[in-house]
Amino acid sequence: MNTQWNILVVDDEEITCESMAAWLREDGYSVDTAASGREGIEKTRSKEYAIYFVDLKMPKGIDGIETMMEIKNIYPDASVVIITAYATVDTAISAMKEGALEYIVKPCNPQEISMLVGRIIKVKNLERENAVLRQKLLGQYTFHDIISKNAKMMEIFSLVKEIASLRSTVLIQGESGTGKELIARAIHYSGDRVDKPFIAVSCAALAETLLESELFGHEKGAFTGAMMQKRGKFELADGGTILLDEIGDISPKLQMDLLRILQEKSFYRVGGTEEIKIDVRVIAATHVNLQEAVNQGSFREDLFYRLNVINIHIPPLRERIEDIPLLTKGFVERLSHELGRNIADVSEGALKKLMEHSWPGNVRELENAIERAMVTCKERVLSENDFQFLYGSKKDAGWIAPVMTLDEMEREAIVATLKRTEGNVKEAAVQLGIDRSTLYDKIKYYNIPR
Repeated sequence: MNTQWNILVVDDEEITCESMAAWLREDGYSVDTAASGREGIEKTRSKEYAIYFVDLKMPKGIDGIETMMEIKNIYPDASVVIITAYATVDTAISAMKEGALEYIVKPCNPQEISMLVGRIIKVKNLERENAVLRQKLLGQYTFHDIISKNAKMMEIFSLVKEIASLRSTVLIQGESGTGKELIARAIHYSGDRVDKPFIAVSCAALAETLLESELFGHEKGAFTGAMMQKRGKFELADGGTILLDEIGDISPKLQMDLLRILQEKSFYRVGGTEEIKIDVRVIAATHVNLQEAVNQGSFREDLFYRLNVINIHIPPLRERIEDIPLLTKGFVERLSHELGRNIADVSEGALKKLMEHSWPGNVRELENAIERAMVTCKERVLSENDFQFLYGSKKDAGWIAPVMTLDEMEREAIVATLKRTEGNVKEAAVQLGIDRSTLYDKIKYYNIPR
């Protein structure tokens, strides 16, 4: 007996409909009935049922197959049992092909129905338990939307909790796609500034003059096109946190301006004479090795030390492959809703392949790969074939890479892909499974000629 499961019986024959409902209610189920396919669909729109018994032949309106397909449009995982008085091999094949879980023959046998429902409910109970366990597992390894069970990441989570309410500047370093902004957000939302603004600025996205105005604001008439006063991101972030993403790309002048803000806790708008005092926690992020940039003379040493009060280095995904199954299942669960795709899981073979991949684009590349695979997948489970785009053609399968560093391998892969796409960065990014902005960063990082 199980009163928490609802069942719908759809049949235009009142005797059959009421008889089945009575038998199922005796077993303890909550049962609704519908005298037509249209009525059954309307009831489905207002309530989800564990099992749908649908008569195949309903002269008035739509038949059982059409009814089932409409129900599955509403609930793709719906368990539909077709009832038919005309059982043939063709009938069974047609019903199963369109998505029926099972079919039964009239006149219906109460014991047969009871056993069938029991089997279906047992499976649904197991699915529900597995879903709860998956959620608990993800919850256990989730910290402010960051999923990881890696020891180094756990140390980072602990550090984030310790420093969250401090005012000290934080420098987050790591390759593109490792989740630097997520860590910055975790710092902000774990501390006492949680109710204040969190403002993120990409320092690589704007030219020097535009970035200066974006950060500090400007006065009316400060330059051509400055029709009114504008408050900058530092001013908007007052009391809260500002993330300066890709800080390694800012110009020498902006480096000096930023150093003054960190020292004096004040700044001037572009074209302004009024000193503006602020209370802002600064978090900087970069994929560039700032210590090397200091040694090369492209980054101010005094600014580096001001930024590097608390240092967090996020390991690349290839150094925490134990996170790939967790991340993959988390992405599948989220993207299945966002994309409207009825995909529930990833096969063991596919997971093995994903864990063998080097992921030069890190977590962002993995997410993009999962999304691409889900868009083209024809089944409910992602298989190895759905990720074939990651591994190139079959004729290359036996190729063994020469001894080289991971950076050298990544550079070679990018150069080869750009050559194959005749320099089309957008298409190369698609083939590599990474964002176009990430590819531009890597082209710049590896000094690859265009």
